Amino acid sequence: MNALSPRLRLAVVLLAVLLLGGGSLGYVLRARDHAEPRQAAADASFTLAGPRLYYRDAGTGRVAYREPAPAAAPVVGGPTCERFHAAGDTALCLQQLPGLPARADAVVLDRRLRETQRITLPGIPNRARVSASGRMLSWTMFATGDSYATSAFSTRTSILDLNTGYLIKSMEQIPLTMDGARYHAPDVNFWGVTFAKDDNRFYATVATKGRTYLVQGDLATWSATALRENVECPSLSPDNTRIAFKKRVTEGADSPWRLYVLDLRTMTEHPLAEPHSVDDQAAWLDDGTIAYALPAPDGHGTDVWSVPADGTGAPSLTVPGASSPVEVG
Repeated sequence: MNALSPRLRLAVVLLAVLLLGGGSLGYVLRARDHAEPRQAAADASFTLAGPRLYYRDAGTGRVAYREPAPAAAPVVGGPTCERFHAAGDTALCLQQLPGLPARADAVVLDRRLRETQRITLPGIPNRARVSASGRMLSWTMFATGDSYATSAFSTRTSILDLNTGYLIKSMEQIPLTMDGARYHAPDVNFWGVTFAKDDNRFYATVATKGRTYLVQGDLATWSATALRENVECPSLSPDNTRIAFKKRVTEGADSPWRLYVLDLRTMTEHPLAEPHSVDDQAAWLDDGTIAYALPAPDGHGTDVWSVPADGTGAPSLTVPGASSPVEVG
């Protein structure tokens, strides 16, 4: 083969530079297209007030609300959150951060939804709860994996006392009692905290050796006791007498959970009228109604549904394209 002339060699080099430059530019543009959207703060007029149903709007990723009037239009203007919860004068917003390894911010907000504290933690946002008074906060992050339906996950659950500023970064070291004896195991995972009205008693899920349990915890003594097997993501009713939870009814299936309610006085349970598998920590809209998120029919995002807490009636679509429902009074 004949050698390339100097002019042809120069043309080849210029073409290569253009192609490489164009490819790099295209990569940069595609990277920008797929970058995380900028996390928005709440609009100045968007505050906690009630009665309103607050939720995460799937279309924008921002917190929105609806007034109780049947024809009330949704108002979107809250902060960008992956998970949201609020009570009293406090809101908790979990924000996923871009990049690897996975990290997220737990953002504490006041009644005007202005940031008062931000804590960066490893993991993927999963659960968020604020006690009725607004004093106690808890959140759960997935440390690895992305689903409770698999065994390849671990969680890190934190508790924050706003009165003292004391932060428990991980509940894993809490003294745990099972079957009347102290329990120790390297695979213990906690998630889904829900607080009682006294800001001391709490309930959560603990998982170990392939099983899940409802635990009752005491913050003052920093202790937890297992009460019952096969209880996940508990949610305490406003009157503090019942717990809504998801119960595993099948193993290794696409729809393993059903919603149940447990009476804490009698320790009896009953299923709710929702026939679909619910992978969510349900929220009590009042003492008689439970809300939760289900995958949308088109496979994109979730919708918020509600169902009577006594097991009667039928599910009703409450807010399409939404998640993280919470009633603020």
